[in-house]
Amino acid sequence: MAAQPLQPVGERSMGSSREAARAPARSPAWASTQASTPGAALAVQRESPESGLQKHYSNLCMEKSQKINPFILHILQEVDEEIKKGLAAGITLNIAGNNRLVPVERVTGLDVGYNLLCDVGAYYAAKLLQKQLNLIYLNLMFNDIGPEGGELIAKVLHKNRTLKYLRMTGNKIENKGGMFFAAMLQINSSLEKLDLGDCDLGMQSVIAFATVLTQNQAIKAINLNRPILYGEQEESTVHVGRMLKENHCLVALHMCKHDIKNSGIQQLCDALYLNSSLRYLDVSCNKITHDGMVYLADVLKSNTTLEVIDLSFNRIENAGANYLSETLTSHNRSLKALSVVSNNIEGEGLVALSQSMKTNLTFSHIYIWGNKFDEATCVAYSDLIQTGCLKPDNTDVEPFVVDGHVYLAEVSNGLKKHYYWTSTYGESYDHSSNAGFALVPVGQQP
Repeated sequence: MAAQPLQPVGERSMGSSREAARAPARSPAWASTQASTPGAALAVQRESPESGLQKHYSNLCMEKSQKINPFILHILQEVDEEIKKGLAAGITLNIAGNNRLVPVERVTGLDVGYNLLCDVGAYYAAKLLQKQLNLIYLNLMFNDIGPEGGELIAKVLHKNRTLKYLRMTGNKIENKGGMFFAAMLQINSSLEKLDLGDCDLGMQSVIAFATVLTQNQAIKAINLNRPILYGEQEESTVHVGRMLKENHCLVALHMCKHDIKNSGIQQLCDALYLNSSLRYLDVSCNKITHDGMVYLADVLKSNTTLEVIDLSFNRIENAGANYLSETLTSHNRSLKALSVVSNNIEGEGLVALSQSMKTNLTFSHIYIWGNKFDEATCVAYSDLIQTGCLKPDNTDVEPFVVDGHVYLAEVSNGLKKHYYWTSTYGESYDHSSNAGFALVPVGQQP
């Protein structure tokens, strides 16, 4: 693989004929030495064994009078070792600011999440996308990138034909930046997965995304979580519903914290009668009650593509759980995972859902923590696990016995366990830790 380092990312611009890597200002806690400027961006190409990436990086730091970051140096040493073994596949440089040393992924990607790239770093990220034609995955989450930086990255993707997965999570690109990304999707035909969650998108940009996705045939997953919306008319949900009626490529849709109410979930369900592609629907952290479950339970009787539904942090209560249970028991045989975490469900509704798992063998993952457990609930889920109807890794509760009584403890499993952070040991993207992503693989998964 050829190493072509990037120019430093910082408060000042340094001219150079080569792009150079800069050490992030916030290295992991174990690093004894930190670089003096924020951010890091590295491109990996084919390099001859006699001139390694670590050598290029060390020489460049000397040339620019920058301290060598031991974290980046260690990662580059591992990459050089992989190159010497003759591996042909690309390699991801995992140099996220909140990560420990973990084995690099053998995909062509770059993770620089949780640093301080800001808009200056976004400029160099855009340059990287222009020059690195093998980059498939780019993670820029939580880097203080604003609307201007978002514009730079969106515009360079007009011509990019290789990037498939972009994470902009947590960068406040706002409505202005969101509009540039929506415009980009009118032109770009290679990007498959776009994460703009927690980016302070506005109503205008959310509607723009919904409009563009009626025509875009490439995007398979989009995250529009937590936009800044005003008004009670649920305009965004109306437009997304219309999009789902026409779009037959989208596989995963995340609409967490959209202030969706029962009329909004009705709009989405009306569209799902006609949609035959969506497999993952995330409507967590909204204002959906048991009345909204009437629409969802009804559409699940005929919809055969939905596999994962996240209803966490709504208020469906016993009645809503019973509606879903009846459908899952008698009609639906396609849903695999359901999260009803913190929905004010009591024993009656929780037991009803457990009963549906006994007859519906497709329904394999359920997450129930944060509801009102009684002894019947504890016994029901303990029996499911003991009889093998529910695998321990496929739920967020674990039974234990005290004085002859069964109780449930919380287990750290879930649909998106490692969405915001990377584990310091073990596999971060297995079924138990990210059930939704594992059940519905979309685009380039890091």
